[in-house]
Amino acid sequence: MEYRKKDFGSYHLHMIKSDRFKSLMVRVIFRTQAKKELITIRNFLGSMLVLSTKNYKTRRDLVIKLQDLYALDIKTTNERIGAYHHMNVYMTMLNEKYTESGMLDQSLDLLQEIIFHPNVENSSFDQTSFDIVKKNIELNIKSIKEDSNHYAMIRTLEEMARNNEAYGDHGYGYLEDLEKITPKTLYQYYQEMLKNNYIDIYVVGSFDFLEMEKLIHDKFAFYTFKTNPIPAYITSTPAKKVNIIKEEENNKQSKLCIGCKLVNLTSYQIKYPLTLYNIILGGGSDSKLFLEVREKNSLAYTVRSILNKTDNVLLITTGIAKENYKKTVKIVKEQLKAMEEGNISDDEIEKAKRLYITALDDINDSMSKIISSYYMMELLGTDDLEVKRKKITQVTKEEIMDIAKNVKIDTIFFLEGVKSDEED
Repeated sequence: MEYRKKDFGSYHLHMIKSDRFKSLMVRVIFRTQAKKELITIRNFLGSMLVLSTKNYKTRRDLVIKLQDLYALDIKTTNERIGAYHHMNVYMTMLNEKYTESGMLDQSLDLLQEIIFHPNVENSSFDQTSFDIVKKNIELNIKSIKEDSNHYAMIRTLEEMARNNEAYGDHGYGYLEDLEKITPKTLYQYYQEMLKNNYIDIYVVGSFDFLEMEKLIHDKFAFYTFKTNPIPAYITSTPAKKVNIIKEEENNKQSKLCIGCKLVNLTSYQIKYPLTLYNIILGGGSDSKLFLEVREKNSLAYTVRSILNKTDNVLLITTGIAKENYKKTVKIVKEQLKAMEEGNISDDEIEKAKRLYITALDDINDSMSKIISSYYMMELLGTDDLEVKRKKITQVTKEEIMDIAKNVKIDTIFFLEGVKSDEED
């Protein structure tokens, strides 16, 4: 792979040339400071942009055009990474050598239309499209409790965010914010996003650098006003006393989520020893939590730890019978303590390193993962893949133990299933 970066002033173009794919991917990233009140409207805007445009007034019209361009795929996603919210607009197309000449130019024209020429009249988004998206978002928000495992994690993070940290705001959106959005206010926010967000465009695939640079420059004329960047990582102080929250749910199984805060870790610790710590603790079927909670004590079908480095948060989540709550919490605490005391074998460390390196190898097989890898280098200052391979092999047991000393339980959330067998 060959990487080149071009500064166009109002945005950066990142070109990653690779001959291993038959397709080409373009990802346009709009980045702004994460705020609760922006989640719903950005979700709304992302859905609106790919539903219809000025020249393709309905979803059907747009789909027909996408098919004419050899099943061109364009989609949007919204995500939060640390202190930033990202709206991503993806375009994936077959390389011209497998279709016909001119397809790259035409495909970028359609991507440009979706971003710069939405279905707007009189400074308002189209009402029909607006109503469709609003209903879908409303249903999505109301579905949060349907996945009790995910709901338990959401509630845990809400309880941990005592100082309004961004990780306490879930990504579904909020009904009270949804009701405030109108076709006019949505268009106003769209204009604000184009003007004020940080913008990066990533391209990966087989292409000519000079041709791609000219095409992007000619078609994507952003005029953004830059503000000073903020640190992407979020840090917070754990509670002096573990916060225990219990809720009841009409379900047989209960969900347990233990939220831990990571305290005073260096950049190196976050990048490498912390990764191995998480894999060994709860990253797979060979992990300590899986072996102790599931295999030895048969308390759960599955248990895992989930690491969010940019939030400095680690979640331990599992589904259990309500009568096993105390025993499960006890075992989790024992395993956290065991890691701190150095009860980590060389075999566990080597397996974790191999798993990490395998994950690195998988990145090169995915255009989306390649873009994400380069974007993390841009946003967080992470290392390239070769440096990562080298540094992960050098992590020591003592460095993993140092991580364990800085993992502090903050909140225990128990979603207690109160439905009995007789109720079926």
